[in-house]
Amino acid sequence: MEFTHNIAILGSTGSIGTQTLAVAREYKGIGVKAITAHSNIKLMEEQIREFKPELAAVTDEEKAKELKIRVADTGTKVTGGSEGLLEAASHHSAETVVTAVVGISGLEPTIEAIKAKKNIALANKETLVTGGHIVTALAKRYKTTILPVDSEHSAIFQSLMGNHRKELKRILLTASGGPFFGKKKSELTNITPEDALKHPNWHMGAKVTIDSSTLVNKGLEIIEAKWLFDVDIDKIKVLVHRQSIIHSMVEFVDNGIIAQLGAPDMRLPIQFALTYPNRLPMKGNELDFSALSGLTFDEPDTETFYALELAKKAGRDGGTLPTVFNGADEAAVDLFLKGRLPYLGITEAIQRAMETVGSTEEPTLEEILEADKAAKETVYNYYN
Repeated sequence: MEFTHNIAILGSTGSIGTQTLAVAREYKGIGVKAITAHSNIKLMEEQIREFKPELAAVTDEEKAKELKIRVADTGTKVTGGSEGLLEAASHHSAETVVTAVVGISGLEPTIEAIKAKKNIALANKETLVTGGHIVTALAKRYKTTILPVDSEHSAIFQSLMGNHRKELKRILLTASGGPFFGKKKSELTNITPEDALKHPNWHMGAKVTIDSSTLVNKGLEIIEAKWLFDVDIDKIKVLVHRQSIIHSMVEFVDNGIIAQLGAPDMRLPIQFALTYPNRLPMKGNELDFSALSGLTFDEPDTETFYALELAKKAGRDGGTLPTVFNGADEAAVDLFLKGRLPYLGITEAIQRAMETVGSTEEPTLEEILEADKAAKETVYNYYN
């Protein structure tokens, strides 16, 4: 089938960004018009030479200068700093913006993209966690579509297709359980970053992998689902599904349940977000049911992995509390990866920040960014 669509990728050198480019490589009709990265200019140069984007933005301004020299023989414009990120997000040639940057840094460019009437392929969950009320209101105002790229939210979106939202009873959000499923706190006292980065099913960036191990990632996904599907936090139930075959389910008022299944391959939700409402063929990710030993489901251990309950509280209370939850986690994971915070200290740091930093109702963008800064400073100051 002939298919053409122009995109911009914010975070082209990360896990989601490179897999998005793999989809674009398979379907030549997907034109990559703008890409961004923080500092990996070696990979970015390779991407520029292969995909020939009109714009490449590097937030590290010194690295941007270096890249500009390296690709001077191409037709790609190179910009630097946060302004370049915003320019890529609103690039005139792109129809859809894939937001694959990590952390709250995805919020402002997503807002810029929506104002430029771009559709959003959302892989940056922090955008809705911190600014859900702003982003969803802007999407309605500018008549843009937000299509989820997270495998779980894509599964929910697909399971809801053709059904009335008012008939939704609850969302069953699946979690792999990460590398430490079944372990108690006493067994997690000497966990190293190398231990936490060994995810059993998915190949992701370091931040998301650590968040998966603490169930912080699932907590962020609960809040994201609240905004994406306009549901109460208490209508979202987490189930640990170790095989990562059922990506999530939707239960309706008649107790019927619809699930989306597939191999643990992020290319599927990425491609679906880029080609919706069409489905295009994909190579190499077929699911062989005869090879499956079984599908299991367990309740999450919220005593050991209590970040999940902290996320629910943040989602229920709203205001800037979800921003504090997220900002404290970003700082805590940074310290853990640098060997300056024990593994169990990640969730402790989140709780400390939530109890210390005040919350503002219906915050503006500036107040969200202030809350993020306060949460991070609280964690860095206490543990340094």
